[in-house]
Amino acid sequence: MSGVPPVRVVGTPIGNLGDLSPRALEALRDATIIACEDTRRTGTLLSAHGIHTRMVAVHAHNEASQTARLLESVRNGARLAVVSDAGMPGVSDPGARLVSAAHDAGIAVEVVPGPSALTAAIAATGVPGEAVTFVGFFPRRAADRDELLDRLDAAGVAIVGFESPQRIAELLIHLQKRDPTRRGGVCRELTKLHEEVVVGTMDELVRAFPDAPRGEITLVLWPARPAADDAGAALERVVAVLLDAGLSPKAAARAAADLGAGARNAAYAAATARNRDRR
Repeated sequence: MSGVPPVRVVGTPIGNLGDLSPRALEALRDATIIACEDTRRTGTLLSAHGIHTRMVAVHAHNEASQTARLLESVRNGARLAVVSDAGMPGVSDPGARLVSAAHDAGIAVEVVPGPSALTAAIAATGVPGEAVTFVGFFPRRAADRDELLDRLDAAGVAIVGFESPQRIAELLIHLQKRDPTRRGGVCRELTKLHEEVVVGTMDELVRAFPDAPRGEITLVLWPARPAADDAGAALERVVAVLLDAGLSPKAAARAAADLGAGARNAAYAAATARNRDRR
């Protein structure tokens, strides 16, 4: 849209204020409105750099209503910067709705990249990064977790997600029951003073985090390992019988695991593969 300034999506530090880039600092200083998740959190960052720009709270509960007002301000010449409490807006944080609406309105969007717990965790753990799926926060219910993990493990991808420190021990035990030898990494307080990165098997991680740790948690899971050839062939036969009996791939995977034929993720992979072959 000619003559209308772009909406700037600005990455901000995830813990260490020194990670604010010169370009991000310039964008914040140039803005006439800063849309932020929490004015108190962003206010601390701005005050540290002597910035006193007007802030507007845009969070999960009001993003829809604030979007139209903010974009109208941009059409009238306001220079809008969009930030979240930490990291990149729209990555498990508010901002995506506003950015999408800007595109729909023909308003240019400019990204000023910055820190991200997602990429920091991938780099810090050494997980193979060729195929990675980000899941936001892991589901709270065990059944929902299994459904998500079955699907992603069948695809053979690494998984990165966030978890509450109050729930990480429970999640690790859940993962241990699925496959105690699976490799993972718990990243705590990334970029902060008490940063901690622990990499190991699920057995080792359960022992390392028996209680709720302090700080924000990012969990990284290596791709699920395929079953050994002999065990895999036996598992495929069991899954085939269950599918022929009319069970869905999900139900067949659960039943095969309950019967001790193999890991649930491997059973689900075998079930979905057989379904594809039938088509």
